[in-house]
Amino acid sequence: MAEIINTMKRVAYYHGCALDGTGHGYNRSTRALAGVLGLELEDVKNWNCCGAMETKNIDNEVQTYLSSRVLSIAANEMGHTKVMAPCNGCYHNLKKAEYDLGHKEKSREVVERISRKAGHEPYKAGQIETIHAVDWIMESIGEEGIRERTKGKLKGLKVANYYGCMYTRPRHIFPGRDAGPGTESNFRPHFMDDILDAAGANSVDFAMKSACCGGAHTLCDSDTSTKLCINILQAAEASGADVVATECPTCHAGLEMHQIRAEKVYGIKTKVKMIYFTQLLGIAMGLSHRKVGLQENVSDASSVLKAKGI
Repeated sequence: MAEIINTMKRVAYYHGCALDGTGHGYNRSTRALAGVLGLELEDVKNWNCCGAMETKNIDNEVQTYLSSRVLSIAANEMGHTKVMAPCNGCYHNLKKAEYDLGHKEKSREVVERISRKAGHEPYKAGQIETIHAVDWIMESIGEEGIRERTKGKLKGLKVANYYGCMYTRPRHIFPGRDAGPGTESNFRPHFMDDILDAAGANSVDFAMKSACCGGAHTLCDSDTSTKLCINILQAAEASGADVVATECPTCHAGLEMHQIRAEKVYGIKTKVKMIYFTQLLGIAMGLSHRKVGLQENVSDASSVLKAKGI
């Protein structure tokens, strides 16, 4: 376990496009959290988009190349063994690239050809491991470490932990999960619950924790996205949650925007607030609301936290 923890102390940080924009509060709180925990994030140099949904829908192999370039920079130019991606979309695409390059000859051929043409070393399967921000906190600090540092600061706060669909699907690209005690689960994800519970929060029984928020449909079919978000928000309120903790900028922004749209278009009002899990954890570690970027969220959870004395 000590070896795993040491490799997590210093990781390549791939924040991707969303954390540079709408998810800036996630970026700010993740960096602030690293500072207070004594962990080192080294930004991936000269990074590019992971290919997101747009490229993948047109050419799957080009998307694999785009993600592989990020992995190649982190491994071959920066010498890292772990690359941490807080965004579910980036995390998913980098994990998918890892899998495809280990299992598909066509992916290897395309990546080799484009990489050589682009003038950089092609990424080879197994050079680096992509981890999520949730994995990074859990495996570098652990529940006991969080408990010692936070002293139950989040006590009294009821949290619905929302993981989203790309954190768990498709299951074959996430090797090592559901491998017994201490591992994350694709079927019943729990790392975020464990982290925030260790900080004193009460993670409620939330059936929609890995349901889709409709992020891929936001621009082409807003009604579908709004209805999917309504389901999640209403389930969170029915569970008694004060806030919905998120770990994906697309999911977070979708829940915020569609909460407003649901009231305007459908007359359906929900009051639960959205907050990044890194913001909650940072506050529990003694960081100010401003330091973790709470003011950058559309959904203002500050009044809820203050009412709980947090």
